[in-house]
Amino acid sequence: MNILAQPVGVSHFMAVGAVLFVCGAVCMATKRNALGVLMGIELVLNGANVNFVAFGSRYLRDLPERALDLDGQLIALFVIVLAAAEAAVALAIALNYYNNHATIDVDRADELKG
Repeated sequence: MNILAQPVGVSHFMAVGAVLFVCGAVCMATKRNALGVLMGIELVLNGANVNFVAFGSRYLRDLPERALDLDGQLIALFVIVLAAAEAAVALAIALNYYNNHATIDVDRADELKG
């Protein structure tokens, strides 16, 4: 049975979303650099977005009264906007920390405790 001959279904999108999520979680856990941790967060959010779009496009569209439903796409768009705001704030914090301490190593950021 050839996997390339099968139509693309929700399970394929779930697999891609799971791979993105796991890669992001590993990146957040292993990186010592604040920018690497931010990249991991973005990968986790993108994995969730793939799942939102896949479920919103597949399961809600089967209902006849919701033939052109965009719930999954709208949730993904909302997550993208939140991720952009989170990245802007986190980069501002990282740049301010770099100006004061000449490093963005997250292990040395314990001086930020209030």
